Amino acid sequence: MNLLTVEGVRKYYGPDPVLDGVAFEIHPGEKVGLVGPNGTGKSTLMKIIAGREELDAGKSVFHPSIRVGYLEQRPETSDRTLREEAHLALADLVTLQNEALAVAEQLAQEPDPAQHEKLAARYDHLQQELLRMDAYNLEYKVERVLQGLGFLKNQWETRVSDLSGGEQNRLMLAKLLLAEPDLMLLDEPSNHLDLDATEWLEEFLVESDAAILVVSHDRYFLDRVTNRTLELFAGTIDSYTGNFSAYLKQKEERLLVQRRTYEKQQEEIAKAEEFIRRNHYGMKAGQAEDRRKKLERIERVDPPREISAPPMGMKAKDRSGDIVLRAKDLKKSYDRVLFEKVNFQIERGQRWGLLGPNGCGKTTMLRCLQGIIEPDSGSVQVGACVKIGYFDQQLLSVDGEKMVVDSIRPSHKEMDEPARRSLLARFGITGDQVFQKVDSLSGGERCRVAMARLASEDANFLILDEPTNHLDLWARDALEKNLSEFEGTVLFVSHDRYFINQVATHLLIIEPGRVRVFQGNYDAWQMMNQKEETIAAKRNTKDDLWKHGLQKQKAAPQTSSKEGKGAKETSKPAQKPAQKPKRKFPYRKVVDIEDEIFIRETHVEELQKDLLDPKILRDGERVKAIQAELEEEQALLKTLYEHWEEATELNW
Repeated sequence: MNLLTVEGVRKYYGPDPVLDGVAFEIHPGEKVGLVGPNGTGKSTLMKIIAGREELDAGKSVFHPSIRVGYLEQRPETSDRTLREEAHLALADLVTLQNEALAVAEQLAQEPDPAQHEKLAARYDHLQQELLRMDAYNLEYKVERVLQGLGFLKNQWETRVSDLSGGEQNRLMLAKLLLAEPDLMLLDEPSNHLDLDATEWLEEFLVESDAAILVVSHDRYFLDRVTNRTLELFAGTIDSYTGNFSAYLKQKEERLLVQRRTYEKQQEEIAKAEEFIRRNHYGMKAGQAEDRRKKLERIERVDPPREISAPPMGMKAKDRSGDIVLRAKDLKKSYDRVLFEKVNFQIERGQRWGLLGPNGCGKTTMLRCLQGIIEPDSGSVQVGACVKIGYFDQQLLSVDGEKMVVDSIRPSHKEMDEPARRSLLARFGITGDQVFQKVDSLSGGERCRVAMARLASEDANFLILDEPTNHLDLWARDALEKNLSEFEGTVLFVSHDRYFINQVATHLLIIEPGRVRVFQGNYDAWQMMNQKEETIAAKRNTKDDLWKHGLQKQKAAPQTSSKEGKGAKETSKPAQKPAQKPKRKFPYRKVVDIEDEIFIRETHVEELQKDLLDPKILRDGERVKAIQAELEEEQALLKTLYEHWEEATELNW
């Protein structure tokens, strides 16, 4: 059965269609990602499917028996509390509960056996439905979703009208999840969510039986949730099996075939046109005319569906000192302490990602480090020859009233119009766009103008606050490559885990009550967290066993001296207790060994990654040094594993 059928959908906003014959189907259990560059009509298509916008041709039809949920982007305010508003999503279940109660009362009073039997059958059916939909745990369902999406308990009685715009959007998402429709239409559902809430949402959607059509720029999210991918480009849809990573592989394979087919036909067409041109009036005029007719009838192969992105070229003009920035005992509070006792040092060439939940003070910290905001205590020291370039997520660096080409004038040098237009082209802003006002551009276009403005400053230390907001998947990929090759230093805040993983060499993590420094990218950070959880679980298990052993020892019956003497006469001679094995290694706490193992394993992974770097592979001496260091680390790890096994066995 098809939950959704879309056939030949067309939509015009001008002479050219935005959607030009879009067609696809969604079946039960499918979790479909809708991807494509900015401006290709993804949100327009979602609104058409949801009935929020009219189509110009074609049709979009739901199966009549299903319930559909659409994530609204403009929530309505109300005087209800957050908890009351969330409960509204469960109105159907409450109605079902009330009906079951009414039928139960009728059953108790119905004297007619035939009618009683009908009511009993109806009551059984209602009970089965209530059990199937877990309708007897409504309060738990509401609390689980609200907590999962980052609402604290002290917010639950807050009026909806008093919530921020982002919180109201999260509430709309909560209501959609609680309603549990058969098909969910989700347009950027992870907007306004921090990393913890996004991971919770992923888990919820993976476990849900509902089919999903989702637009997202979060590649981790798409990989985790989806099992099919629809690419919207040039007004039409191409379907791919699997998640976003699978789509990329299949896309490259298709492009290879499309390029070969297209290029081969273009060669044949060029040869035919050359023959016609040379022989149109000669002895072979008949053959030329015959080829011309065949050329008119030939079915032309479409050019490859190749999606490209601007290179996002940012360059560091001057070299900074080795120490770029040093923070010492940094603290900042408003109505509460955001962070305190923050100590770290950024060195030239490093790329730091700043992570933490919403409201923890990430943007505030970036501003403190630049001197825009004064910290309550502590100090920030900027290194020699460091020039900071700041990208703020509000895009305030570009004047909305100015023409684009004028808005990116650098503050430290003269830059003529052709040079500025050339710079804008590196960020995908071309043609008449450069003469429009900044405020007339889309969010993605304004973001790229702000990036061009940043590039014009020739900074060697980039501080970026949510640089991937408004960028599509291809632009994000281009920015990742540019920052990874950037010869200066980078500090950034981002909720895009894929971006963090590709760019960061170090992480600064703001957690409740502390700020941690970690050397490595997002995957390494997740691995460390998993190891810490495993170690904690093992430690708890050992503690339980130890306590259980003590309890058994205390519970063992004590014999009297007479009983003991009799037992001594009749029992076998007592065996000597087994001697504890001698230690091969000096005493050391298990947790300390485990911490060192993790650090050395992370270093081994970094060394192995270095040996795959083409730049390093060109340097023979460097390769030998890395290989020697790798062998030394692996030997130390082998010894540490043996030490860990001994400590696990003897440290009791």
